[in-house]
Amino acid sequence: MKRIIFSIAIILAIAPVTRAAEFKPIFDGKTLKGWTPAPGGKWEVKDGAIVGTSPKSERRHGILLTDKQYSNFVVKAKFRVHSGDSGFYFRAERVKSAVSVHGFQVEVDTSQETGGLYETGGRAWVHRPTAEVIKKRKYKKGEWTDLELSAIGRNIVVKINGVVSTELKNDKGRLKGHIGLQLHGGQVMHVEYKDIVISEK
Repeated sequence: MKRIIFSIAIILAIAPVTRAAEFKPIFDGKTLKGWTPAPGGKWEVKDGAIVGTSPKSERRHGILLTDKQYSNFVVKAKFRVHSGDSGFYFRAERVKSAVSVHGFQVEVDTSQETGGLYETGGRAWVHRPTAEVIKKRKYKKGEWTDLELSAIGRNIVVKINGVVSTELKNDKGRLKGHIGLQLHGGQVMHVEYKDIVISEK
């Protein structure tokens, strides 16, 4: 009996470590290795974060895309928006246009629409956060904010500061593509992302 209890204790002790180990960084905190920018805006690494900036005169949407494509995953990141309208793309496809991609983006901006889902080159707004969600998650521009995105099959869940902001079931959107960060054209942009990790399913 003691041996069984001891074995269970060991399993419980290592389980959190195993779960944590499933997440792998897709940003090394030092360089943009593994990422490729589309024309528009500027992306650089400062103090362990990816910093994106562009002037109002830039009409193109600057997009920084992962070289790798992903299908089913949970991704976590931290972001803060000082100015402008950014977005966290997933299952995105490169296209030749001023926008550079088609696909889903988690809205990331200075407004409370942050955490909604917008489909570029498709349905436009698919979901915006409700008043109840906005009250719970306490999102503020210019502050580091936790993002968690789960895209498993056709089910999508977006969490902002641990609160579910959007949930789609049996969605008809794309099932594979790049992860990307956006700088919206025609705006003064300053956004930062860090601690980007992913667990593929």
